[in-house]
Amino acid sequence: MSKLPTCIVLMLLLPVATATESVSADDWRTIRPDVIYSHKAGLAMTYDVVRPTRNPNGAAVLFMVSGGWVSIWAPPETIVRPEQRNLNLFEKIVDRGYTLFLVRHGSSPWFKVPEAVADVRLAIRHIRRHAAEYKIDPERIGVCGGSAGGHLALTLGTMGDDGDPDAAVDLEKTSSHVQAVVAWFPPTDLRVYVNHETLSKSFPALVFPEDQAPDVSPLLSVSRRTPPTLLVHGDKDELVPLFHSEKFHEAMQKVSAKCELMIMKGAAHGFSGEQGQQAEQALVDWFDTHLPAKSPGQSSP
Repeated sequence: MSKLPTCIVLMLLLPVATATESVSADDWRTIRPDVIYSHKAGLAMTYDVVRPTRNPNGAAVLFMVSGGWVSIWAPPETIVRPEQRNLNLFEKIVDRGYTLFLVRHGSSPWFKVPEAVADVRLAIRHIRRHAAEYKIDPERIGVCGGSAGGHLALTLGTMGDDGDPDAAVDLEKTSSHVQAVVAWFPPTDLRVYVNHETLSKSFPALVFPEDQAPDVSPLLSVSRRTPPTLLVHGDKDELVPLFHSEKFHEAMQKVSAKCELMIMKGAAHGFSGEQGQQAEQALVDWFDTHLPAKSPGQSSP
């Protein structure tokens, strides 16, 4: 759960960028780094916003920056680069017209899985509340991630709520629903991992009270309201075996919710080469299908 696919490995070594929006040399995207959506334990929880300047379609895609429930910062200008050539996954998303949000959560070992789930739920509420500022449609939001990030994406898909109008915290009044999900090799049932004798040593985020595991297991929260979901998983994955996605797919079918499972033959925990390209293409195509543009006559943010 710590390994991200080769096609989405990030550069992680440069210093923090300024908090102002920047425009690239060829003006194809703007970047607003380090937007604070919450605070806890004296730390700021942040996301980066990358907007296309040429062909914005009004929809948003949130990428869960998480591997092993560790959320590492990287300069957004190294993720969505100034030059448009040999596009990586993130650049393909922006090139299609989506506003990209790189969402981070409180990292292991200091914070556990339930806290990461709560963090990203706050992030989607914050983004939706500021939809007009970001020029996105609050009802056209997709979410994606790989491994632990895929797990978090699925929690947003299966556990979204309408917000609590009586909440003491203003942000909690905003909906956390999303409209489409793509998850690569996600753990879907954490009951098999929590406090695991071996895995918990490598993934300390899994050390938390066992009675909380069902509450952070997307498999157990599937319903007819779960948005269209694409799962991509290798059949040789030993870290997060294929059955996690198979069971989720089966649960979605039982409630007649839209779900597709794309099995990568011979792939382990991560994709590269042609399979990486196929996974990326499937992701952007899924959002094109399930986050459609406004029809003529409909207003945009």
